[in-house]
Amino acid sequence: MSAIEHTLWITEKTNEILGPIAVNIFEFLNKIGLKFSYDKEMPLPNHLVVSWIVMIIVLVLALIARRKLNKDKPTVLQHIWESFSEVVLYFIDNVIGKESGRKFFPFLATLSIFILFANLAGLFPFLISPTSNLNTTVACAIFAFLYYNYQGVRTIGLKNYVRHFTGPYLFLAPLMVPIEILSHLSRILSLSVRLFGNIFGEDVVIIILFFLLPVFVPVPMMGFAIFTSLIQTFIFVILTMMYLAGAVSEEH
Repeated sequence: MSAIEHTLWITEKTNEILGPIAVNIFEFLNKIGLKFSYDKEMPLPNHLVVSWIVMIIVLVLALIARRKLNKDKPTVLQHIWESFSEVVLYFIDNVIGKESGRKFFPFLATLSIFILFANLAGLFPFLISPTSNLNTTVACAIFAFLYYNYQGVRTIGLKNYVRHFTGPYLFLAPLMVPIEILSHLSRILSLSVRLFGNIFGEDVVIIILFFLLPVFVPVPMMGFAIFTSLIQTFIFVILTMMYLAGAVSEEH
């Protein structure tokens, strides 16, 4: 990985401006016992800087679309956002349920948009896919993990949520609780590694093909990368929906 990774131009400029502030923050955190390892010359890595760029782009596009909302003559951008929202709502209604699931739409839609844009960022010159770095995918997975557990406790109460871990009979709790805890923790690993592996792999293949045959061969692979980015976004979000559905259900 170190053989193909290099510091982006935008990362260098960002570190020139924000690097000293980041170093001071990291040193303060280290003093209070939170140990962070970082490069003093480049404390802000590529994946973090490009993640910020992705978030800014998504925010700007959303603000533009909201500012120009029109029922009679919707803009192209409004059509895109509405179509995307309809897709997310369709899966929410079918996986979680219309009545109980639509309140999770802001979280799931935001997660979908960020992961999709982060996956596609590596197809643009002078950028990388933040999701090709394990730190980004682990952060998304941990956020999804904390969110669905929080919503489970909030929706059905702590007592009922804990019963999800004990199994159908209380005498099975000593066996079931450790198994369920490991099962839930493994979701962080599966979500993060699956997304990271696929996006990192396709980026490496595109880079290698670009250096070997820079004219025609990388183009079909870039088209395939767009398809893979969509599929990996879908898998990550649909699994998060399934975890949410299990967390907030109390029928069993």
